[in-house]
Amino acid sequence: MSDQRPILTTRQGHPVRDNQSTRTVGERGPATLENYQFIEKITHFDRERIPERVVHARGAGAHGYFEAYGKIGNEPASKYTRARVLNETGVKTPMFVRFSTVAGAKESPETERDPRGFAVKFKTVDGNWDLVGNNLKVFFIRDAIKFPDMIHAFKPDPVTNRQEAWRFFDFVAQHPEAIHMVTHLKSPWGIPANYREMEGSGVNTYKLVNDQGEAVLCKFHWEPKQGVRNLTSAQASEIQAKDVGHATRDLYDNIKAGNFPEWEFCVQIMPDGPNDHLSFDPLDDTKLWPVEDFPLLPVGRMVLDRVPDNFFAEVEQSAFGTGVLVDGIDFSDDKMLQGRTLSYSDTQRYRVGANYLQLPINAPQPGVKVYSNQRDGQMTYGVDGTGPNRHINYEPSTLAEGLREAPKPAREYHQPVEGKLGRYQTSRTEDDYTQAGVRYRSFQDWERDDLIANLVGDMKQCPEAIQLRMVWHFWHADEDYGRRVAEGAGIDLEKAKALPPLPGRAAPGKRLQAETYTDGSQAHRVAAE
Repeated sequence: MSDQRPILTTRQGHPVRDNQSTRTVGERGPATLENYQFIEKITHFDRERIPERVVHARGAGAHGYFEAYGKIGNEPASKYTRARVLNETGVKTPMFVRFSTVAGAKESPETERDPRGFAVKFKTVDGNWDLVGNNLKVFFIRDAIKFPDMIHAFKPDPVTNRQEAWRFFDFVAQHPEAIHMVTHLKSPWGIPANYREMEGSGVNTYKLVNDQGEAVLCKFHWEPKQGVRNLTSAQASEIQAKDVGHATRDLYDNIKAGNFPEWEFCVQIMPDGPNDHLSFDPLDDTKLWPVEDFPLLPVGRMVLDRVPDNFFAEVEQSAFGTGVLVDGIDFSDDKMLQGRTLSYSDTQRYRVGANYLQLPINAPQPGVKVYSNQRDGQMTYGVDGTGPNRHINYEPSTLAEGLREAPKPAREYHQPVEGKLGRYQTSRTEDDYTQAGVRYRSFQDWERDDLIANLVGDMKQCPEAIQLRMVWHFWHADEDYGRRVAEGAGIDLEKAKALPPLPGRAAPGKRLQAETYTDGSQAHRVAAE
């Protein structure tokens, strides 16, 4: 049968020929600024809700401080990074942390099965550093161009205004890399007991750069010294019947009682480069870096010791962005990180206003003076510092009375980049199922039981086509995993196993040829033709 569905277009009426991948320089190279299709899509998505956040609307926050150990593991931190905040011991850097749920609205219960946001603002002597992550260490997708689609599928149905399991799994069924995150989310790890007893992770891959201009890849993690505790669905329902804001209450009550929550800040480090020996791409945020190969190295500690004076002024108006880095910490070519870096700050300018960085909760610490040529915009209540001549709000000036550029580092990091401009799939896909299976087998019996029960309940609400494909995914992650879901939901396991691989995707346990475009062709073949 011919496909009579309308063709997807941009708001300009241009046909969208590839809605799966951003344009990058080579498969693993940086995204390019002229990704107009992505920019139109993500900036419109950023403006879909007013006034609350599109995602992470329900939240709680607290103030505290960060104290560096001056080491990364057993080595001086300066070996890896010139960031002062990670090198100077004995300095208590002020911080603000916002915890949140992701998909729920502003007044939704904190017992929802949902990732938890873990956004941290370091107010360092060199300006702000925002580390914006989740409690779970992986994510559903690995390319930011799919983020609006993912959230639309997870949010309420546009017709019924109800969250529907079939919509969630209809999206997930087409993205094998999401099975790893689903395995986390549908287990008890999908409902942290509270904010104090949960992990945090930057999720994305960053780089540390030292004073020699040398870089390593890294991932950031927060490990709670209170331990980790999660809830089953039954336990969460019991709490929700009495209190929809239990996690906020727990956080504030403990801080007010002097029981200050504390986390150890750790990094994982890997040499910069493609790391072709790995079965996964270290820039793929749907994958974990195995701790047996890349151990968690302690860097410092965070203590939360003060609750906000006003929820709206501090928690609701707090604004974070993945592009807010200090010298010595840099971007990798992680496609989710690059997309988030545009989207997060763009969202804040829309949601809070063009001058959101003038608000005290978002401004740098008082000792850091802001000098810029940015002017005007709604709700301007201060003018940034200027040079000696206030008439000069541009740079450079022949009069040498305006602002000047900061001195360049003695040795800058210059990443080599080479590749053909195009829309690429991630070719290292062996672990799309492997890591999900490892996670399933790592659970205790009661965690596996809760995971299966949650998935069985969801599968019963899905059409057969989605049921079969999801069981196919689970079975390829772990045969016991797929069998138990099928048996519990009354799904024909043999019929599910007989499904072919997804069109254009690598078969489970296989990888695509490197430099494969999203249409299935290879870059070298196109060049040869």
